[in-house]
Amino acid sequence: MKLLTSTIVVAIVFASQAAAAFDRDGTSFGERYVARNCAWCHGTSVQGFSTAPRLAGQQERYIEAQILDFRSHSRDNPSSKLYMWGAAAPLSRPLAHEVATYLASLNAEAARDGRESLVTEGEGLYRQGSQETNIAACVVCHGPNAEGAGAIPRIGGLGYRYLRRRLEQWGEGYHASAAAPMPGIASKLSESQVEALASYLSFVP
Repeated sequence: MKLLTSTIVVAIVFASQAAAAFDRDGTSFGERYVARNCAWCHGTSVQGFSTAPRLAGQQERYIEAQILDFRSHSRDNPSSKLYMWGAAAPLSRPLAHEVATYLASLNAEAARDGRESLVTEGEGLYRQGSQETNIAACVVCHGPNAEGAGAIPRIGGLGYRYLRRRLEQWGEGYHASAAAPMPGIASKLSESQVEALASYLSFVP
């Protein structure tokens, strides 16, 4: 028990000292951590690549929650297991908050890499849903500009390939422990609807 207590104390002290040390040169812990650990996959400006999402401008509470889900292994799709479980492991809740705060402060840029021919169809589905297949309108939760709020993510401007695969994974049952309604909604989307939504959202500024 003494050894466990000592280990916890050392970990807390180390985390506190690390955060303070990163602030001495005028940059936050979040900025330094992102530059050293996130840029490899998400880009130097964390605007994302085709398979790794843009993190810049994402909702702070959402980012923090995802980091903690990676740590607890409840976000369980293959890419999360391969890349993010290890990347998130060193981050305590306070340090995860610092990383999330920094990322949320950055300007987001739309990927604009979807199929333009599907934008109108995708916008209709986003704003009105589908009565035929009982799919709720995305705008209800994600907002008029797909900007999200609090723990609900900004999905506007994310890369087409990432959005498409993420929607497919929701429907496949990954991250099933997450709160409703996303698993249920995604499971009802047809392949063409996924294509249209992902295309439209990639162009939203």
